[in-house]
Amino acid sequence: MGNVSQEHWDRVYQTKQPTDVSWYRPHLETSLSFIEKAVPNRAAAIIDVGGGESTLVDDLVARGYGDLSVLDISTTAIVATRARLGADGDRVHWIRGDATEVQLPQARYDLWHDRAVFHFLTDEAARAAYVRQVARSLRIGGHLIVGTFGPNGPLKCSGLDVVRYDADALHDAFGSRFDLIEHLEEVHHTPLGREQQFVWCYCRVRLPGPSILNAA
Repeated sequence: MGNVSQEHWDRVYQTKQPTDVSWYRPHLETSLSFIEKAVPNRAAAIIDVGGGESTLVDDLVARGYGDLSVLDISTTAIVATRARLGADGDRVHWIRGDATEVQLPQARYDLWHDRAVFHFLTDEAARAAYVRQVARSLRIGGHLIVGTFGPNGPLKCSGLDVVRYDADALHDAFGSRFDLIEHLEEVHHTPLGREQQFVWCYCRVRLPGPSILNAA
């Protein structure tokens, strides 16, 4: 749905080194800061959506988090990241699928993290399906951390169109079921030295009613 395609992303990860993609950072410091603030309990269930070949899962394992899931549409990315982790890879739940369509367990996660997936959803129906996934998969009081290109960010990434957001628009995309706790802007420097504006929102799920949990 939207700009999500397994073939496209498999090709990206097959033809580029992890350090060559524009979104590469040695460590996702902003994500780690939000996560440790939101769920200091190392038993918290965390899902990283669109984890790709990022080092976030490595750093979360190193910090002692024990219930980690990584979802990505690219088999190539999942295989590479799991291999990089070695024996620690057996401690992670690996999910290959489209975040708008994959079957995830209800009320399974304490925290949903997404760095640079949501902005690829250029289709309104895809965005709505994604939001339903988040609402259904998070536990009561669960946390959402999402980062997208900001208003001055790129119009395209990896050859695909994106949707840019300011903090209000990003929060509004998820609706009143999520309370906005914090937001910030970040300038990401790509491996080629270019600047990309990111906007982050950290939200918490309000007490969900049956209409939210059963939305389809």
